[in-house]
Amino acid sequence: MHVPVSEARCTAAVTETAAASAPPLQKPAAERKKRVLSGVQPTGTLHLGNYLGAIRNWVNLQDLYDTYFCVVDLHAVTLPHDPAELRAATRASAALYLAAGIDPARAAIFVQSHVPAHAELAWLLQCYTPIGWLRRMIQFKEKSQKQGAEEVGAGLLTYPVLMAADILLYQADLVPVGEDQKQHIELARDVAERMNGRFGGNKWKKLGGRGGRIFRIPEPFTPPAGARVMSLTDGTSKMSKSAEADGSRINLLDSRDAIVNKIKRAKTDAFLGLEFDNPERPEARNLLTIYSLVTGYSMESAVDEVGSLSWGAFKPVLADAVIAHLAPLQEQYAAVMADPGYLDKVLAAGADQASEAADRTLSNCREAMGFVPRRRPPAARS
Repeated sequence: MHVPVSEARCTAAVTETAAASAPPLQKPAAERKKRVLSGVQPTGTLHLGNYLGAIRNWVNLQDLYDTYFCVVDLHAVTLPHDPAELRAATRASAALYLAAGIDPARAAIFVQSHVPAHAELAWLLQCYTPIGWLRRMIQFKEKSQKQGAEEVGAGLLTYPVLMAADILLYQADLVPVGEDQKQHIELARDVAERMNGRFGGNKWKKLGGRGGRIFRIPEPFTPPAGARVMSLTDGTSKMSKSAEADGSRINLLDSRDAIVNKIKRAKTDAFLGLEFDNPERPEARNLLTIYSLVTGYSMESAVDEVGSLSWGAFKPVLADAVIAHLAPLQEQYAAVMADPGYLDKVLAAGADQASEAADRTLSNCREAMGFVPRRRPPAARS
């Protein structure tokens, strides 16, 4: 579009005057970091699968995201438990987070039960979660069959709602999970959408709230490698803390001799050489995966390095690699546990940071659902 010269001069003069009187330009607001939340139950001892599949990956997330990592002790009581063991395992799990490289200056490290909002939001969500959704959860079906349907506690049925509360409290964008947990993330998404639709938007605004959505819809995040480390005694089953056979897993605090013996007894096959892409050889794939993860080799490089070895020659190599990889972590763990005051301080600070975010979300949910806010009466005049 053509503008006459006189009009252009006038426009330029107005622009210069406006620029002189305008306030200085503000820097654009920093882009919000996506938030990540994850946690591990303090049942049993954390093992190599927990570490390679989850905790080690958390270390890499600290600089990329706003991170919250908790020890989910409320989840640990859905099955019968020993109180003394729970208390010891909770502290040990938190210490292992620190030993693995989680930095309390860059991430909130806390115990789930230290933030009461988890339990309260779980109840509120539970009241609007159809029981049919919960009965479809695969882990409930499996665990209730083992324990007996009539004896199983109600918490085993409803704990996926507690998991949803864990995630939604922090408005998490991403939740690092293994393949077996994706169903629970889908439930969290469904619950969030149900609550947003039932209580959010204009309904919330009419009650005097800000309106809009109450909960952010989370996305599952599965690391590209190490998300599913399998049992040493069955290459088709995930390495698990709940497995009866201790030889099926390498615990993070296992001694050198224990690691050597477990790998020596690990299930193998009758094939010659090692390969990772043969579906008929799940044990070969699993042990090669572990080797690649603890050495830093790609799977292809791992095969180039040890693929021609027999099982008898490979197992000592694998054991040495695992021992070398865990040695720094075990040393750091011992140092943290030797200073209980430091661990208490980290967990207290993490709970404070987590509570600030969680309480804000819980307050919004309570407001949108119509609960009367607590008002403190004014102090009486003397």
